Amino acid sequence: MRILIVTTGSRGDVAPFTGLGRRLVDAGHRVAVVAHPTFAALLESCGLEHRPLPGDPEELIRARARATSPEEIRALMTAFVDGLADGVADAVAGGADLLLTAFAPSPLSLTAGDAYGVPVLGTYLTPAFATTEFPLPCPAGGADLGPEGNLAAGQERLRGADRMFSSAVDRMRERLGLPGTTSPEPLGRTRPVVHGYSPVLLPRPADWPAPVDVAGFWWPARPLGWQPPGDLVDFLQAGPAPVFIGFGSMAPGEGERLGELVTAAVRQAGVRAVVQAGWAGLEAAGDGVFCVGDVPHDWLFPRTAAVVHHAGAGTTGAALRAGVPAVPVPVMADQPFWAARLHRLGVAPQPVPFADLTAERLAASITAALAEPVRRRAAAVAGLMAGEDGAGAVLAHVARIAEAPGR
Repeated sequence: MRILIVTTGSRGDVAPFTGLGRRLVDAGHRVAVVAHPTFAALLESCGLEHRPLPGDPEELIRARARATSPEEIRALMTAFVDGLADGVADAVAGGADLLLTAFAPSPLSLTAGDAYGVPVLGTYLTPAFATTEFPLPCPAGGADLGPEGNLAAGQERLRGADRMFSSAVDRMRERLGLPGTTSPEPLGRTRPVVHGYSPVLLPRPADWPAPVDVAGFWWPARPLGWQPPGDLVDFLQAGPAPVFIGFGSMAPGEGERLGELVTAAVRQAGVRAVVQAGWAGLEAAGDGVFCVGDVPHDWLFPRTAAVVHHAGAGTTGAALRAGVPAVPVPVMADQPFWAARLHRLGVAPQPVPFADLTAERLAASITAALAEPVRRRAAAVAGLMAGEDGAGAVLAHVARIAEAPGR
């Protein structure tokens, strides 16, 4: 089958789909990922076709930070979402037998699938159905509001997502010649959705619709032919396992401030560290500190003592898989939710919100994460997750769709 994977956002919203895409390719499918141009090299290095999606998520983060009013933020988001709609329509017009869609662009994927007669399968990285068991991820961190409060908060989150995309969907339907009064049925009611995170981290709620599953993470692929840098290997072998520190696609432009903070925290905690630049351009200095760019987490994290990260879904999963403690420093979006889950699971100390981060708090959190009870719990959780095959669950759905009558 010709399969399009549609996703939008930062690297953490794209990287997991490289592993899923490779599994689909290995199963005999032709796969293209519809994503922002900044990720073209990443996708192609993993042997996947790229179809461009307008917009620069890094610049959007910077522009939102510069915005001085809610109206300005709304205008930024409207323009960004309108670009996504055009990109998804163009990508599907290029030919596809099946769409796999992340949650954020799912209204656009459904609209394009409706127009071109292409089935759509939900492949979500975060929980996206209201439940009584927990409130859906939000910047406040998802504190339990009780069954009725959790359900109401989740429903409001979903209504907010619908409002963000409604005008773009209307315009897209007009462009594609669809009736203006009828939208396709949302995913999850009768059509399946697979959530790509571990049920050990967040079990499937009992009140979710039957077609909605939680299957396990799908792990990012390594670039074809990748080998670890020799100087990094030498550093890892030269002393005790270091702490990894990186904030992924967060905090662009704050590299200098964060570098000073991280340098001081590492010195206070008395640990060695591997520091990843990310979009912040983070660099730290001092004995026992090694700075890196992109390094596959599945190779690096098992060689570390703990992982300081922004608690994005993908990095959260990679640290869990490695069996090492986490120090969550959430910045935005779903990150406070995952940070709180890590703490409740016993594999991380109390999260430190990025806005409250200081060298002293970071050093104290690193020390807490390295305590024996947290280390034992992290190893135990990795063992519980070891048998999961999230990508395999998606492949099973794809096989059923491929074998359906009329295809």
